[in-house]
Amino acid sequence: MLILFDNGTPAPRRYALKSHIVVEAIERGWDRLVNGELLEAAEAAGFEVLLTTDKNMRYQQGLARYKIAFVVLGNSQWPVVRRYVERVVAAVDAATPGSYTEVDSPFR
Repeated sequence: MLILFDNGTPAPRRYALKSHIVVEAIERGWDRLVNGELLEAAEAAGFEVLLTTDKNMRYQQGLARYKIAFVVLGNSQWPVVRRYVERVVAAVDAATPGSYTEVDSPFR
């Protein structure tokens, strides 16, 4: 799958997704795009999954109109998120067009 990491997504996470192609928004110069623009650009470029830490995106954007799958990290801090790598990988692997999944990453 072609996966886009939103700005808050910890970059080291990409190494756990070796069977996928991962691109960070900043690599495309998309780090300055607002959510709606980012989603439009991602779909136009053929991305299949957006990995983000923005839990509010589902309320701010009409996600139902997008084909891209959304995987939302419950925490953006790498020391916490790294303990839940398998949850993120499973969510990405299970993603289907237009799906929305939140991956819980407790602080403890």
